[in-house]
Amino acid sequence: MTNITTSRPVPFGAVAILNVVNFFNNTAAALVGSYRAAKTRKILTNLSNAQLDDIGIMPGDIAKISHRVNLLH
Repeated sequence: MTNITTSRPVPFGAVAILNVVNFFNNTAAALVGSYRAAKTRKILTNLSNAQLDDIGIMPGDIAKISHRVNLLH
């Protein structure tokens, strides 16, 4: 079995471009996550205590749940 190792230099600027693309991708993902968390928080705060109890959520858990939604996406 032959193992061939090649080392080619990365084209000039490829790493910089990758970093820029990753920055915009991460920024977009953070904005989408924040939007989803805010939307979840708004929907849950508009529910009554009886409705929250029906789905097994206490009013004090709303912030924690919306934070988890942001972490999932």
